Amino acid sequence: MRTNFIQASITVSNLFYNQLLSLTDITLLRSEMSVSTTKSADEAKDKVKTGQEEKESNTSGKKRPLTDTVEDASCTNEEEVESSSSVKKKLKTDTGQDTAGYSSKPSDLSTGSSRDSHGVSNNEKSDSTALIAEHYNTLEEKSLSHRSQSRILYMRNFNNWIKSMLIYEYLTKVKQNKNHNSPLKVLDMCCGKGGDLLKWKKGEISHLICADIAEVSIEQCKNRYNEMLNRSSNVRGFAPIFTAEFIAADCTKVRLREKYKDVTIQLDLVSCQFAFHYSFESLPQAECMLRNASECLRPGGYFIGTVPDSYDLVSRWQKCEGDKFGNDVYSIEFVCKDKTKPPLFGAKYNFHLEGVVNCPEFLVHMPTLSKLASKFGLELVMFERFDNYYEHVKNEGKSLLGKMQALETYPPYHESPLLGQHSQDYQHAISYMQNLPDHRKIGTLSQAEWDATSLYAVFAFQKKEAE
Repeated sequence: MRTNFIQASITVSNLFYNQLLSLTDITLLRSEMSVSTTKSADEAKDKVKTGQEEKESNTSGKKRPLTDTVEDASCTNEEEVESSSSVKKKLKTDTGQDTAGYSSKPSDLSTGSSRDSHGVSNNEKSDSTALIAEHYNTLEEKSLSHRSQSRILYMRNFNNWIKSMLIYEYLTKVKQNKNHNSPLKVLDMCCGKGGDLLKWKKGEISHLICADIAEVSIEQCKNRYNEMLNRSSNVRGFAPIFTAEFIAADCTKVRLREKYKDVTIQLDLVSCQFAFHYSFESLPQAECMLRNASECLRPGGYFIGTVPDSYDLVSRWQKCEGDKFGNDVYSIEFVCKDKTKPPLFGAKYNFHLEGVVNCPEFLVHMPTLSKLASKFGLELVMFERFDNYYEHVKNEGKSLLGKMQALETYPPYHESPLLGQHSQDYQHAISYMQNLPDHRKIGTLSQAEWDATSLYAVFAFQKKEAE
């Protein structure tokens, strides 16, 4: 199966999620964004296709309102999806040629390559790993009330909704190919504090392996699991939740299999959410991460995750003066200085997201990732930007979108303050409301939040049968 990669010359569409105050309708509004990523014709070789050309027209920046229905949103953002369907369109990939703008071709990959030398030095690499571990070890555990005051509350909820839909979709795929009631085993790489534990519970898995570089995060994850276990055991009629094991290790440098309780375990699903990009600090680290994802994954199983879209990142970088860009929600400053030919590995940038992230990250060149993953028996079957993935799963996830409170009400109730800092953050909402037949309130993401969340994409690899 061939796959076509995301178009290097793609215009970032404006995606805003508009919802009736009664929470019975939701409208997807597309409008032109301040961020537009138009690149050269040569870069257009590596584009993602769905098999239908309407996809490209959907990202043209033209306004195109769509409507769905959504149930009452009275639950917390911890609520998970009850039902979802699989993305029906598998994407096809062509890794035969490199994307313009990178200094090497994925076909040149070999272990021990020094091609990342243009990015960061060996000393910087060790410093980056230490910084990442320190950042997540010292990240303060915040209460629900504190998180509800976050400037990026709705963006975080929307990102969590994307994860929920992705995880449920591929758990469903796995279950369709297994005997009823057979064990379902999952590896959560870079699990953090256990933010996805409830998703695994809702997915009715049998066993979970949690691994993360930050020892403090692993302890917090273990504590969350134990609390969940105690709550379940105290409720009459509830079936026991999944068993779990916890590993504090750098997934980019340590062979996880050697730390499993059962080294012969066959995993059905591997998940790595908002963390895989750390592995592209160097080729050996990327290979180690992929080996950990693939080594115990059974044939037919899936490796899924979320990752920044390197094409969009590079495009924004090339359009800005200097090496830094962003807004009041996020900022990115590139450390590697060659805008025209960033390296395949070690293309370092410092990423700051309001109140959440402040550490170095690395570009993930998707043709390189696909080529490298194939060495470990992994075939890319899906890679989509968040806005396109939303198009695929919005109908199945519309009630969850409300439950997870992923939309900000505009205008706000009772003069409650908006999270956006500037009037232009809601210009799209104002324009949309002018076309409504009545004066109902809507729900939306602020412009600044969308500028940040539109940097990301979802991916899925499938483990091939042994030849």
